[in-house]
Order: sequence, then structure tokens, then C-alpha cells
Amino acid sequence: MVGRKAAVKEIVSTQIDKEINVDGAENNVKRKSKKNSMVVIEAKQHKEQIENLQHKDEDFYEYLKENDPDLLKFSDDDIDEDVDDDMEDGEPQEDEKAIEHEVQAKDKKHSNKVITTSMVDLWCKSIKENGSLNAVRSLMRAFRTACHYGDDDENDSTAKLSVMSSVVFNKIMLTVLNEMDGILRKLLKLPASGGRKEIIMNLMTTKQWRTYGHIVKSYLGNALHVLNQMTDSQMISFTLHRLKYSSLLLAAFPSLLRKYIKVSLHFWGTGGGALPVVSCLFMRELCICIGSGCIDDCFKGIYKAYVLNCHFVNAVKLKHIRFLSNCVIELLGVDLPTAYQHAFIFIRQLAMILRDALNTKTKEAFRKVYEWKFINSLELWTDAIRAYSSQSDFKQLAYPLTQIIFGVARLVPTARYFPLRLRCIRMLNQIAASTQSFVPVSMLLLDMLEMKELNRPPTGGVGKAVDLRSILKISKPTLKTRAFQEACVFSVVEELAEHLALWSYSVGFMELSFIPIVRLRNFCKLTKVERFRREMRQLIREIEANVQFVNERRMSISFLPNDPAASSFLEDEKKSASSALSKYVITLRQRAKQKNDSLKESSVLVGEESSVFGDEESASDEEDTKENEDAKENVDGTAAFSSSWLPGNDKIKQQPTEPKGKRKKHKKEKTAIDDDVVEDLVLSSDEDEDLPSSDSPSAGKNADIDHHSSPKQNRKTKHKTKRLKRNKSHT
Repeated sequence: MVGRKAAVKEIVSTQIDKEINVDGAENNVKRKSKKNSMVVIEAKQHKEQIENLQHKDEDFYEYLKENDPDLLKFSDDDIDEDVDDDMEDGEPQEDEKAIEHEVQAKDKKHSNKVITTSMVDLWCKSIKENGSLNAVRSLMRAFRTACHYGDDDENDSTAKLSVMSSVVFNKIMLTVLNEMDGILRKLLKLPASGGRKEIIMNLMTTKQWRTYGHIVKSYLGNALHVLNQMTDSQMISFTLHRLKYSSLLLAAFPSLLRKYIKVSLHFWGTGGGALPVVSCLFMRELCICIGSGCIDDCFKGIYKAYVLNCHFVNAVKLKHIRFLSNCVIELLGVDLPTAYQHAFIFIRQLAMILRDALNTKTKEAFRKVYEWKFINSLELWTDAIRAYSSQSDFKQLAYPLTQIIFGVARLVPTARYFPLRLRCIRMLNQIAASTQSFVPVSMLLLDMLEMKELNRPPTGGVGKAVDLRSILKISKPTLKTRAFQEACVFSVVEELAEHLALWSYSVGFMELSFIPIVRLRNFCKLTKVERFRREMRQLIREIEANVQFVNERRMSISFLPNDPAASSFLEDEKKSASSALSKYVITLRQRAKQKNDSLKESSVLVGEESSVFGDEESASDEEDTKENEDAKENVDGTAAFSSSWLPGNDKIKQQPTEPKGKRKKHKKEKTAIDDDVVEDLVLSSDEDEDLPSSDSPSAGKNADIDHHSSPKQNRKTKHKTKRLKRNKSHT
């Protein structure tokens, strides 16, 4: 009897509280009137329940009548009067507003629980010693609060936990990122490391997944959210590095998987420091663990990101682009059959662009070929064929790629495009060396020696040293300098020696070298520059010495040229590199290295040495070295999460701004990049059919007109930018 009385009291008091709270919470007249009408209806229903109580349980009704008659005097008429009073003038009463704020403040004070480092330590201790599931859930609630701290749409009044300082935030992030992967694998009974997609697919039908799957999703989803908020590259690198160990779990959440691929591609293309390496390894781990579910997206995404980062090249970006190329090649090696399909499509796109240029011969078509992203794409696939030439899949791509490179080299055969032609010849030599296939590049080199720019005296003076690696086209003033002539002639000698050295152990070397020797002698007769004559005579002597070396051994053979035994001719000498041309090429490489070092910039983004990937450890090897890695990661994590940064303080997804001292340097770098842009490729009326250069005085004047607006226009642009930023911050 007493229990039923308490229940009825609770119902009635709750209903009255709802009525008061509804009356005091609405600010809009229409919404308030609608809610008040709902309260009236509910009050009438409650009154009917009390009246029915008299017929169903007369004893309990009589008891209420004697002890608490006020409960039975509940009337909907009183409610209507209160509603009318409160709705007068469309505003709630002042006293009720104050009461409402006071109640909300008390509720918030009791509902929010401040997280401390001791609480986090207690949860971790409970998880390690007892395997407490409640502690895991508490830790994940704290992790979610930390990741969403400062969000505009976060309702603090309903939160059960709150992070009050950056120290607590750093503690939660370090704890969860270091421990949660092991905890989840233990709960789901997964291997300690590694795994394949099939394991997760089978696990999703079990009871364990239904019990703990929401914890996995919470961990991965909240980690992705905070990744999008972070701005420090070291913090992002550590977070991605730890999430790499849980990449297998993303197989259960395709939508999260796509978002992670997008985020890692963004960090790979725009990040600094170790972030691009960590992002690439994260994508590689995704491809290994999940396989077909993400390989296509990763291959397409990383190639597009590579092309976007290769629009312009200068001496500073050379090694960074080389690093990006090595990342793409490393990722392609995860699944070579799938990589071959994508490579075939991308190479075919390059061939179609070249075909359009050869057929239409318009300035737009030429520009699409003679730009950095096209040349860098050719170099990327050249390096891929070199890396996987032993695989039958990629070796088949060598022939179509060779044909494209030949077409690019001959598209505009002028002296101003000698740097581009030399890059193409270098690619052809690399393909020939990796596939052991003959590529006739000597004609491209010998044609360059016969152009008049290299045979007449320089009229532009000595000139500055020319770095042919970082430009595609030479300006007309530079074309007439002594420095350009020397760079071109020495480069021709180096590439021709590389080409002939590849076949210096062939039984047919005498026939192969006959035409190059004749044309080199002709160049020595025509040129009036003594230093060029000395260089060519030295090359001729080395070729003739190699011919004599091969012919001496050739006299003792008895097989025919088409005999399979011809492939083993001079095999021992080839391994020891004892031919005259092989020794000469080593000398030329050392000279070229010294020359490039003298031209190299002192600052580079990512060094070439750091861009070379070694063999990745297998899953079993990872377990052996896990303790050492964890110790190092804990140190790195402490260094990463040691600042006062909190989510919500800065929503801009970009790296920290650079110091003011470096701005001038980057402005100079941008100017150097702009100088390398291939301008409109329109055939001129001169004898060489040169294409216009952005380095010419007239082109520079036009560029100034186009790219530098008046002060009035600059002010308008600044005001417009500020207005857009204000609008974005408000939204």
C-alpha cells in the first residue's frame, strides 16, 4: 500500500515538474503554446487515471483521501489558467527564468564529473589487473570527451565527463593511443599484431563483436575526429603511427576506412617532417591488412596526390619529389597485379595527351606535354619499372613507356628544350639498364651535337652555372652563354657513355659503336671550342679501346649471333666491370656528382637518403622488437603530447605557420618556381621554331602585368578575403 502511494506521488510530482519546466524553457511563442497544449492533454489523461483509481482500488483511494487529499485535487483547469498567465505578452515570467537557470546550474554541477590524471591511472590499473570492462568504457568516454573538447555543437550540460586542462588531455590521448589496440585485440580475441580482413569479417557475426564492436567504432571514430583538429605535425605523426596497429579493425567500417584514406593522403601530400613517411606506412598497412577493400582507393589517391605535388620543380623540391616517388613505388609493391592495371591506365592517359599534341600541334596541347607534372609522371613510372623489372607484370609496361618518352623528346626538337630531352634520354637509359633491352638513344644525343647553338662561339658571355636537372627550357639569353654549352656537351658525353657502357660486353659492340664514333669525329672537326674537342676525343678513345677489348675475345668464339650462348659472352668480365667504358663511366659519374653538389641548395624538404625504403618487418619480426619500439614510441608520444594544445582552439587543418624569418626565403622559392612555368607554346618565326620562354624580357613584362595587380585591386582583394574569413568563422 505504501509502495503504491509512493509511486503515485512520484508520478504526480514528476508530471508537475514537467509542467513547470516546459512553461519556463520555451522562448518562442508558437513552440511554447504547442508544448503547453501537450501538457494540458497529459494532465487530463492523468486526471482520468486518478478517477479510475477510485473504481479499481477503493482501499488505496480512501487511504489517499484521508492522508494526502491534495493529490486527488489535481485539475486541468488550474493548468489552463497558469498557461494563459505565462503566455501573456509572449514572454515567460522573470521569476520562472531565474528558477530555470538555477535548476540547470545545479543539474550541470551534479552531472559533470571532472577528469583527473589519477582517475585515468586508476582506470588503467583496473584494466591491467582485473580486465574491468567498466573501466574500459569509462576510459573511452573520457577519450571521446577529450577528442570533442571545444566543439561548438557539443552540449556541455548533458556531458557526464569533462576535461579541464591540457595535462589531462595529453594523459588521456597517450594512454588510449598506447593501450587501446592491445585492449581491443584482447577483448575480441584477435592476434597480438597484424591480421587479415577475413578475420574481421568472420568476427562480425560473433557475440564478442556485438558486445564490443561499439567500443571499436568509438575508438576509431573519435581518433579520426581529433586528427582533423590537430595542427602539430609531431602530434599527428604519433597518432597515425599508433593507429597503424589498429588498421585491421577498419575493415568493419567502410565509411571510416574511406575517411582515413583521405586524411592520410592529405597528410602525405602536405605534411612536413616525419608525417609523410608515417602517412605512407599507414596506407601501406591498410593495403596489406584489408586488401581489395582499399587498395584501389589508395593507388588512385596517392598517384593523384603525387601529380598535384609535382606541378613545379626547383633545386629545393627535387629531393622531396624523389621521396614522394619512392613512396608511390613502395605502395605499388603491395599488390603488383592490381598496380599493373592502374599503371596501364595512367600510362595510357599520358599516351593520349602526347597523341593529341602530335595531331593538333596547338599551344594548349604542347603545354600539357611540356609541363612538370607530365615529365614527373614519366619519371615515376620509369622508376616503378626499374624497381619491379623482374616481375613479368611491370616489365610489359617498358615498351609503351619507351615509345611515349621518345615522342616527348622529339616533340619540339630545339636547343631551348635540351634539358627536357636530356631528362627523357636519362629515363630511356634507366629502362634499358633495368630490363636489359636495347633502346637506341644514341641518335637523340648525336642530333643535339649537330645543332648550331653548340658549334658557334658563345655571344652571351660566360653566364651563370646552369642546373639542367631543375629546368625544362632554357631562356634565349642563357642559350648563348658558355655555361650552357658546357653543361649540354658534358651531359651528352655522360649519357652517351652510359648508353654504350650498357652494351660494352656485347658481342656486337663493334657494329653498335660504329655510327657514334663517325659522328663524334665529325663534331670534333666542326667545333671551334678546344675544350669540347678534348672531351670528345677522350670519349672516342674509350670507345675504341672497348672495341678492341671485345674484338680480342670475339676472335675465339665459335657460336653464331643468334645462338643462346651469345648471352653469356664476357659474363665474368661484366660482373667485374673490367671494360674500358665501364671504368670511364665511373669517372664521369664522380665528376657529375661533384658538379651537382656545387649547385645543390643547402636546404631540402626531405633528403633522398631518407626516401629510400628498406624491407619492412614481417608480423613475426614485429613481435620480437615490440618492446624496443614501444619504449621509443612512449618517448615520442610524451614529446608530441606535451603542449597546451586542446581540440577546438584551432580548427584550421594545416601545419603551423612558419617564422617570419623564413617568409622571404619562401617568397624567393616561389619566384624560382614561377620561372619554371612553361608558358604558351606557340611556334615562332625563327629558324629553330622555338617556343616562347617565360624567361624572355617580354614574357617577364607580361607576367608582371598579369600577376601583379594595382594597389587598389590588392586592397579590394584583402577586404574580400577578410570578409570571407569572418563569414566562415560565424558559420
